Amino acid sequence: MLNHQDQTRAAYDGIVELYASMFTSRLESQPFARNMIGVFAELVRDTGNLRVADVGCGPGHLTAMLHDVGLDAFGIDLSPAMVDHARRAQPTLRFDEGRMEALPVEDGALGGVLAHYSMIHTPPEELPALLAEQTRVLAPGGLLLVSLFGTEGPEPVRFDHKVAPAYSWPVERFAGLLAGAGLVTVARLLHDPATERGFLDTHLLARRP
Repeated sequence: MLNHQDQTRAAYDGIVELYASMFTSRLESQPFARNMIGVFAELVRDTGNLRVADVGCGPGHLTAMLHDVGLDAFGIDLSPAMVDHARRAQPTLRFDEGRMEALPVEDGALGGVLAHYSMIHTPPEELPALLAEQTRVLAPGGLLLVSLFGTEGPEPVRFDHKVAPAYSWPVERFAGLLAGAGLVTVARLLHDPATERGFLDTHLLARRP
């Protein structure tokens, strides 16, 4: 039986061109997400460590956005087909195949980690270890920006995402997981329902002390 990483990888491998056509320009119509990424980039630049990983980078459009604002950005994705697409679309940037729970990055190396809706497929019981891995690769003062689907209920909600099963999170619960991983949440933004289910687009910005 395939585990959830294998299922997710196979699902994204099968929709690369469609996904890229739908999402590579999507931030043009998402001012909240776009500006949170801009704030993240500005704060990373302020740390003096410009090296940033875009984890779950997909077709690489956000990696390119981070590069364009002056960061030394590279992408990591579970899906080899997504990595191949990203390399072709952004041939001057680095993209590696890898898992968020075992990043191919040395300890304390990064000024920032961007996880733009890339943690949504991780089962709740596996998130603490995954977040601890993001903390491991951040330098002191480094920043993590996580975007996810938020719910107002008390528990995470599993739902049938169009690509692979996913989870929506109560914001305070997710912020608690960040704290448990050794990170301090410095900003949070919740806005309009992202889906017909009424989940909120949620962005949490956290710093490693």
